[in-house]
Amino acid sequence: MDVVLLIGRILFSIVFLTAAWGHFTQTSAMAGYAESKGVPSAKLAVQAGGVLLALGGVSVLLGLWGDLGAILLVIFLVPTAIMMHAFWNETDAGAQQMEMVQFTKDIGLAGAALAFVWVFSFEGIDLTLTGPLLGLR
Repeated sequence: MDVVLLIGRILFSIVFLTAAWGHFTQTSAMAGYAESKGVPSAKLAVQAGGVLLALGGVSVLLGLWGDLGAILLVIFLVPTAIMMHAFWNETDAGAQQMEMVQFTKDIGLAGAALAFVWVFSFEGIDLTLTGPLLGLR
């Protein structure tokens, strides 16, 4: 079953590593969008988000203090869901539906990341570079 969990970590991490790449290669465009959503210091926020995504994605992928990496992803996902995908503020039905999809996706991914915190911290899984950093056992 360790191989199945490793495949799950790979697939899960791909989402965040590709998003991190976008944060670093399309910073200006993303900052403009973030600014339109009212994010303060939008360029810095996009870059910081890219760092959280990259560190969290690599950490979960390699099992390098995977518990901490999963927490970094939660730290990115929850505020992003609230600030960037506030569907409750949309007046257009189509825009509201799109933002609701993005909001629930981010919240669902945050839930999966929390499940990885549990797996790394309490299950003592194999196929990792290190054990958990936080030792939440």
